[in-house]
Amino acid sequence: MRVFHSETHLLHQPAGELHGGRIVAPFETGERITRMLDALRAFEGVTLAEPERFGLGPVLDVHDADYVDFLQTCWRDWKALGHEGDAIAICWPTRTMTSTRVPESIQGKLGFYALGTDTMITEGTFAAAEGSSDIALSATKDVLSGTRFAVGLCRPPGHHAAHDQFGGYCFFNNAAIAAEYARKNAASRIAIFDVDFHHGNGTQSIFYDRDDVLFVSIHGEPQNAFPFFLGYADETGSGRGEGFNLNLPLPRGTTAAQWMQAFDTAAARIADFAPDLLIVSLGVDTHEDDPISFFRFGTKDFTLLGERLGALGLPVVTLLEGGYHLSTVGANIANVLRGLMSTQALRPQLSEAL
Repeated sequence: MRVFHSETHLLHQPAGELHGGRIVAPFETGERITRMLDALRAFEGVTLAEPERFGLGPVLDVHDADYVDFLQTCWRDWKALGHEGDAIAICWPTRTMTSTRVPESIQGKLGFYALGTDTMITEGTFAAAEGSSDIALSATKDVLSGTRFAVGLCRPPGHHAAHDQFGGYCFFNNAAIAAEYARKNAASRIAIFDVDFHHGNGTQSIFYDRDDVLFVSIHGEPQNAFPFFLGYADETGSGRGEGFNLNLPLPRGTTAAQWMQAFDTAAARIADFAPDLLIVSLGVDTHEDDPISFFRFGTKDFTLLGERLGALGLPVVTLLEGGYHLSTVGANIANVLRGLMSTQALRPQLSEAL
């Protein structure tokens, strides 16, 4: 099993984030990847691989060109004003300010394209985000070429990034980019299964009116969990996409056993859709000690998650999203892969599935 990763993720090193009324050390940090790699290097059957370079073409198939240009030039424009810290928004087009005009000021642009104050832009953010999309695309290409499954340790993560918006530590939506790439390369029906604690608002919004990409998410109820304004059960798609969006929000204190009951509902919908490829937005922030989540997975429960994902009997691309408890992220990821590998005989290659 190939696990794709790249040192480009270290180019994104924000100084902090706004949390609890203070600027604190970021929860989304490069040490997450270090801990995961340490765990996986000792994992028999795992091969660590460098990604290919794909350029911005696949990114632009998903994201607005002006938004991509903003991310590419933001740091330059921010520094040109003499700012010393990381780039962060202070004003947004809220419910009472709904203009769709993009301001000329970099401060205004930040507010136009940001969804919150949790995500700062640094000198290396754009290169890291492009590198993260390369990881997702490399893992997808690996499965499209006939391997059983592949993993992308994507950093920055992606599922909160919308067509023209960043936030939740995300800049390019890796799962959406991978899905669109797969659609253009042999797989006509894609299912994206988001098992991160937080709802993948960006992924949902990108595919909300489409019937060729099914989006299914199990997550913390948005009444009490980021991103708050999307992820409710009555959001089922629009137009051609009606019925192709399934949200399964769960309350505070949800145990792994209770979560698995929602998995049964998700699995039934995925089986009914009969996709050619399954893309898993994998967050291990469902762990009971995660600092910004409220589910109660133990580390051993991630093995069961991997087993159940593998038992779906589909070619699987697994892309990293969240997981912020540094002491357990390595073991949690390793256990997901251990579970997947234990079901390898059940999982067809893509060429067999088409």
